[in-house]
Amino acid sequence: MPNNGLMQVASPYSVAETLQRLQSILAQRGLQIFALVDHSGEAEKVGMKMRPTKLLIFGSPKGGTPVMVAAPTVAIDLPLKALISEDENSKVFVAYNSPEYLQQRHGIPDDMVKNIAGVAALVAKAVE
Repeated sequence: MPNNGLMQVASPYSVAETLQRLQSILAQRGLQIFALVDHSGEAEKVGMKMRPTKLLIFGSPKGGTPVMVAAPTVAIDLPLKALISEDENSKVFVAYNSPEYLQQRHGIPDDMVKNIAGVAALVAKAVE
């Protein structure tokens, strides 16, 4: 599989509990939750089945805005996102875009990558 910048971390918790843990960590760190997209919930509303899948969109305008000013196209990938989903074997994963991939994709200056680099640590804490 080509390097598409997608990082995946296994979670020992359910999708709902992993989501709750991540939301709690974001709140503790003063990060803003912009949206929660309940893909599987929306599928159910239209009579379709989908394994539990939720997308959390979060970040910090203070940290993200300078990155978007320096590399305007990164606005399509910011705020940061965490996809929490269950696979066909009932295993739960959290997926996110690696900061290095976003840097390469959008030409983010080296000194600005730190503004979005915390996502790995946040996800790791949520699944520990």
